[in-house]
Amino acid sequence: MNTSQRPSVSRYVYTFLIVWLLWYGFTTSLQPAEWIAGGLVAALISFITVRYFECCDPILFAPKHIIWFVAYFFVFLVALVKANFDVARRVLSPRLPINPGIVKFQTRLKNRFARMVLANSITLTPGTLTVDVVGDTYYIHWIDVKTTDPAEVYRQVAEPFERILLKIYGE
Repeated sequence: MNTSQRPSVSRYVYTFLIVWLLWYGFTTSLQPAEWIAGGLVAALISFITVRYFECCDPILFAPKHIIWFVAYFFVFLVALVKANFDVARRVLSPRLPINPGIVKFQTRLKNRFARMVLANSITLTPGTLTVDVVGDTYYIHWIDVKTTDPAEVYRQVAEPFERILLKIYGE
């Protein structure tokens, strides 16, 4: 986001609500003083950071996007479980070959926050680690490189995540 642009009022409101909900999540107190203090802190943080808080445009809270967020959670959960079993199998069966290496692929994501979510989703999946992102190219350390063809790497490592992120953050 260009920091010289003035954020809209709705951007302030959404930033405030997210920060305030985080405050409540950390304090879990129903005391009025906590709510007031949280509101004041959230207002101050929102005022200072709204220009840099790119993840939360008001459109992201539309029902369609919320459904895609839930779908993303389940896609990530399935990938996480499968990757955990694969890595556990390799640890428990030392004869299984590993072929570690760095592979790369290109993303179609344009939104910086969506790119960060993709990089973190890959990193949080055991057996893969996002090493670097240069422009639209991701460099991934993979525990068992099956191919170095960027299109095939994309299909195996990133496609399930990116397909939904494109629906959430646009193409």
